[in-house]
Parts: sequence; structure tokens; C-alpha cells
Amino acid sequence: MFGSPHELQCEFTLSDIQGNISSSSGDLLQLAFSTQILTSQPEQLSADNITTAAQIANTLLLSANITEDIAVAAVTTISQLLNASEESTQERDAVQTLTETLEKFSLDQHSNVSLVVQPNLAVQSVQVPSDTVGIQFTAVTGRSGNFVANRIHLNTNTSELIADKGGATDVQIVIKFPPVLRSKYTNNSIGFVLYQNDRFFRSRAFSASSGTSRRVISANLGQVSGLHVEMLFKPTVVPNASLYDFACVWWNYTLKDWSTFGCSKVNHSEDGLRCFCNHTTNFAVLMSFRKDFKYAEVLDWITILGCSMSIIGKSRKTNPTVLLVSACMCLLIFTLLFMLGVDNPHKQLDKPEIQGDNILPPSDTHTERDRGPCTAVTVLLQYFLLGTFTWNTLYATHVFLMIRNSLATSPSQFTAYTVAIGWGLPAVVVALTLGISYRVDDPLGYRQEEFCWLAALDPKGNFDFKLPMFWGFLIPLAFMLIFNTVMLVYFAVTTCKTNPHLTSTRHTSMKKKFLSSFSLAVVLGLSWILGYLLLITQNQTMYTILNISFCVLTTTQVVNGLQIFILFTARTAIVKKMMADALKSVSSVEIPLHTKRFSLWRGKHREKVESYTQLDTMLSTH
Repeated sequence: MFGSPHELQCEFTLSDIQGNISSSSGDLLQLAFSTQILTSQPEQLSADNITTAAQIANTLLLSANITEDIAVAAVTTISQLLNASEESTQERDAVQTLTETLEKFSLDQHSNVSLVVQPNLAVQSVQVPSDTVGIQFTAVTGRSGNFVANRIHLNTNTSELIADKGGATDVQIVIKFPPVLRSKYTNNSIGFVLYQNDRFFRSRAFSASSGTSRRVISANLGQVSGLHVEMLFKPTVVPNASLYDFACVWWNYTLKDWSTFGCSKVNHSEDGLRCFCNHTTNFAVLMSFRKDFKYAEVLDWITILGCSMSIIGKSRKTNPTVLLVSACMCLLIFTLLFMLGVDNPHKQLDKPEIQGDNILPPSDTHTERDRGPCTAVTVLLQYFLLGTFTWNTLYATHVFLMIRNSLATSPSQFTAYTVAIGWGLPAVVVALTLGISYRVDDPLGYRQEEFCWLAALDPKGNFDFKLPMFWGFLIPLAFMLIFNTVMLVYFAVTTCKTNPHLTSTRHTSMKKKFLSSFSLAVVLGLSWILGYLLLITQNQTMYTILNISFCVLTTTQVVNGLQIFILFTARTAIVKKMMADALKSVSSVEIPLHTKRFSLWRGKHREKVESYTQLDTMLSTH
């Protein structure tokens, strides 16, 4: 049934309410209800609003004129504040004072109200019977995860902590009275306070990096020593992670942080995590989790075949320039490293064993310290793959200069610049990536655990633009691919033009021109553009098509190794024959270049021509 309606002054703010309570003006119940309404949307409250609301609730709970309705409204307000953002409740003295007030309230209010339950907060007060050996407080899981009154149970005479089978219990605590203390605390009060999360207990020693929260249970019997307090906490479920370790802790108001002094682990089982402490206060279990990694399977035969053909393709017998030698060397080393070292040699396959010592973990996420080999492989893979594309870009620059300036050889000083850029630029990028993202105690900021490559995904499995895969590889690669694409378009347009000054008995076919452009596209690694399209594609069908195409063109051949094999190794005999036919058909090529005459002689240039692509470029351009 609905209760009687309450008329509220809607223009009141939290500051107005606080002023009225301080001056003892206004109806205390009305002010309590107004505070409850104004905090009903805690995600919209500022840090100052939360501080003011906490001070109001604190004053209401300490009031000598408190009634059951006022107590319920105040507890409801506090329950709502537990849903506020972490930033708003961090480092606020008013919030911590509120937890101390709740302890005192739970201890003193058994005569007015013995149980107040709200979604995020439960307060229980009970009088110690004269014949009791122990009192047990239990909170059972509800469907919504919120606290419900009929799921809060109290056993006023028990000697053991009796856990519900099947893991339905969220939190359980039992206070055992030794014989020497039973008569001393008969008819005294015990107060229990159960918090849905630890938002009011902001620790500096423990960080929740994965966004987990911990229930906190408070038991208060005054300043008593020699008690036996046992607790059971249901472990938090973290997707794709296993419990690595836990610590039984209590809140030290002097240190304003969690402490393990006086508490110890009992055991851990399917029922939950058991703790023992020798005093009463606010208790919690701090859990640390280790991610369950899904390691990549061993390279399949398609990848091995593609890598092998890539190696064969890069061992062709030609007379290449420094550009092609360096590009092939980088690609060859990358391919070998990928085949032999991309699989992480130190896999975390075994379930973690819980330690016996009750040591406070620094975080709720456990990361193994770096062991070295996988990080070293990642560094080398990043360097040589970036080096491959850097040399491809320099090759594109070389082709552009030859076409633009009608040169048969590279410009002077070009080789020296290319060597410095080709080997130096990737080293600079790798050094910056390591310096910014790598830590020995947290290597996963730089690399992945599943296999030895740059970190790319957040804990939820989504691509993270803050990780080095994006800014340490994809961004530099994007600039190079854009440049290479422009150079390819320039090359294709130039080779397709018909030059009226060309004197030759043989015309280049469109098929041969297409093969020349396609061969250059392969050398420049432009199939990697599909990888960028994968990052922005939302349509599942298009994503599947692009994914398969990218795998066929790039991944399984490891940076176009198979295409290089087909286009430069399998076609060697055909290319040589076409070159010979072309040279036979051209006795000389007359080119008006200002007042000079340039002749390309058959015998003289037979060894100088690097590939059919370059010969075709020179013939078509000149």
C-alpha cells in the first residue's frame, strides 16, 4: 500500500536543507524526504552536492529526535549516494565520516528500528541474547543484485559459520563469543552495516584498474578485543579472468586505508572466500584477477607455405639496388621472426594458485613481470615490418624521381639519404613506442600476451586507440601507404600516356602496363590498405569480405611474400624473354631533352636495367 503523501518544497536545494537543519528550523522529516528526492539521480550530482548530502544524512542519523521514517529516508539517501560516480566520492572526508556514523547508528538503534534495507545499503541492529555463543549475519544473492529485506538473515545463536550450498550467499559474518566474554556483553547491541560497493572507502594502496567493486561488511560491538570473527565473501565474477589472489582486510580510520593487521585467510572454496579477524570494524576482501588469455594456435600450413614462398621470392638472382636489397632483407628477417618467434614461449596456461599469506594486492588486476623473449620479438617485428614499408616508400620515391627527371640512375647522394632514413626512421619509432608504453612490471602496455605483437585491444576486446598498435604502427604506416598510393597513381598515369617523341617498332600492350602497375603496387605493400578498412567497417558482410581479402593478400603471405614470389620469381623467365624482345626491337630511342640527345643502346644497358618494371617505365616515359 502507498503511504500518505508528503508535500515538499520543491525549490529547496541541498544547501538550503543543510542550512535549515543546522539552524533547527523546519520539519526534520520533510527535510529528510527532500534530501532523498534531490539525491535520487546520483549520477547527476557534483562532488559538492555529494558532500552536502552526506553531511545532511550524517546530521539526521545523529539527531536526538530521529524517528523510523527519518532513519529510512537518511539510509535511502546514503544508498543512492553509493551509485554516484567514483570521481565525485573520491577523497571526501564527509563520506568517510558517514561510515563512522553508520556504525554508531547500527549499534544504538535497535529500539527504534532494527533493520533498514535499501538497494545498496543494509543496516541491522540486534541485542545480544544471554545464552548465545555467536551471532551470524547473512546476505543472500537477489536476482537484481540489490539488497532485499527478505534476503537478509540473522542467526542469534550459532557457533560456526554455516554457508549456503551452491554459492548463493553474497556475504556472511559470524561473531563468536568466548566463554569469558559471554556474560560481559549480554544484552549489549551489535550493529551490522552492509555496503553494496566500496565507493565510500577510497584506498590509495589498492586500485581497481579493471572497474571491479567490493562489498563491505561492518560489524560493531564497541572496543572489544579477543573476539573470533569469521567472514565469507562470494568472489566477484570478472569475464575472461581467474581469481589470482585475495586479501582479508579491514578499514583503518587512522591510515584512511585498508589494513591486513589482525586478519588472516582461512581458505577458499566453491562456497566463497573465508577470512578470520580478531576484532570488529569494516571488513572486505580485496581480490586480484589474472586475465584468461586465448593464445594463438600454431601457424597453419597456409601461413607456413606463404612465408616459405615469401623467403624463396626474396632470394631471386637479380642485380637489385640498395633499396630492393634492404626491403627484401627487412621482409626476410620479419618473415623468419614471425614463423619462429611470434608464439609466446611463456604461456600462462595453468590456473593460478592462491597464496597463503594475507598480503594486500596493489590492484584488482594481476600482470606478470616481463620475462624478456616475447617483448624482444615484438620489438624486432615492429622494427623490421616498419623498415619494410619505409624501404618500400623510398623505392616509390626512387621511381618518382627517375620518371620525373628522366634519369637512368638515382640522383647523387640519394643512396646515403635512403640508408639513413631506411634504417633510422623505424628505430626512432620503436624507441619512442618503448619509452612511452613499456614497463617491466606491466609489459602488456606495449605488447600482447596471446602472441608477440603490439598491444591493440582493451580489456573488453575492443580496439583501443591509446595503445601502441595504433600510434606506434598504424599511424606511421598510414602516412607511408598514402604516399605510396599517390606514387602508384602517378606511375600508372605516366606509363599509360602515349609519347609522340617515342621512336620504336614495338608498342607496350595494356596488359603489360597493368602488370607493371600491379607489380609496383605489390612492392609498395598497398594491400595493407584493406586492414584500415577493417577498422571502420560496420557492415558484417562487408567486414567478412574485407577480412578474407586481407588474409589472402597480406596475412597468409606475410607482407605480400607470395605475390612477390609469383610476380618476380615465377615470372623470371617470362620477364627475361620480354626484356630481350624489347631490347631487340629498339635500336635507339631518340629523346629531345633541351638540345641533348639521349640514346639507349641495347648491349650497353642489358646489365644496367634492374627489372622489367623499370625498363617499361623508362620506355613508356621517354
